[in-house]
Amino acid sequence: MKLGTREAAAFVAKPDRGAAGVLIHGQDPMRVALKRQDLVANLLGAGAEADMRLTRLTGAELRSDPARLIDSMTSSGFFGAGGPRAVLVEDATDGLTDVFDAALSDWREGDGMIVATARSLNARSKLRKLFEGAKTAYAIAVYDDPPDRQEIARLLTAAGVGEVGREAMGDIEALARGLGPGDFRQTLDKLALYTHGQGEPVSPADVAAVAPLTAEAEIDDILDAVAGAEPGQVGPLVARLGAQGTAPVALCIAVSRHFRQLHAVATHEGGPAQGIAALRPPVFGPRRDRMMRQAGAWGRDRLEYALTLLVDTDLALRSSARAPQMAVMERALIRLAMLPRSRG
Repeated sequence: MKLGTREAAAFVAKPDRGAAGVLIHGQDPMRVALKRQDLVANLLGAGAEADMRLTRLTGAELRSDPARLIDSMTSSGFFGAGGPRAVLVEDATDGLTDVFDAALSDWREGDGMIVATARSLNARSKLRKLFEGAKTAYAIAVYDDPPDRQEIARLLTAAGVGEVGREAMGDIEALARGLGPGDFRQTLDKLALYTHGQGEPVSPADVAAVAPLTAEAEIDDILDAVAGAEPGQVGPLVARLGAQGTAPVALCIAVSRHFRQLHAVATHEGGPAQGIAALRPPVFGPRRDRMMRQAGAWGRDRLEYALTLLVDTDLALRSSARAPQMAVMERALIRLAMLPRSRG
């Protein structure tokens, strides 16, 4: 039986213990693995591997010994330990369709559930057709779409995060769109620890405190100095970055990325607020406020001039000229920091 997105979420949250098997397939191995992990945890509960109620097999093992699937499916737990059982088969392929077909046909109530994972399978896949057509089995396709609000709420609860304010929830949804599934879950775990025992709802500042950094702190400092029109700070910051081994071209790329983001915010058709909300990866907390101020202070024309200057600087750094590259970069950054004051 084929399960849609909502049906699949309900099945994973509360697995049907009368099912013979389930196939989870998708393009992103991490998303498939997380879906499988949730399903197995909700099906078997704690201590499943210690009680030998979970057997792990690979597609390669089944190809060399097809009988292992039925043997594992019908075997009992350690010393007759009670509770549901499962057989996890990773990297299943169409070449194992007959093996799974025989196991599903032989399955009886009380046997372990077959949980198979596979890469994305198209509509012509024999394995996918088998699970979708079976009366006692299910097929779940995992797509690369970010989690919706209902799924995010479930993940927050699972991580142990308490009440979340409306603005903070918007930031968390933006994180879900900008991060991979594994990184997003780790961020929620960090948020739960950071806000543990807190007597008030999670705030945007809390989310910003645990959100993954998108750049090194020193580069963030120089971005703020340049975009904040503070040329006096540029020299010492450039010297510190040079001492740490930062390449001038890498610095130019980081500054160019920042000014492209400011340009996108300043020129968004829905206004700066929508522009900054559309940035990927998302921007949070105090940094978002600074970027909003910078975009408003520079304006479209100055930002376009700045981007032109940065393109010219990048070309100069990559040319065969003998000028000291970090000095060239420092001069360009000072010119940029003075731009809001010198141009009308």
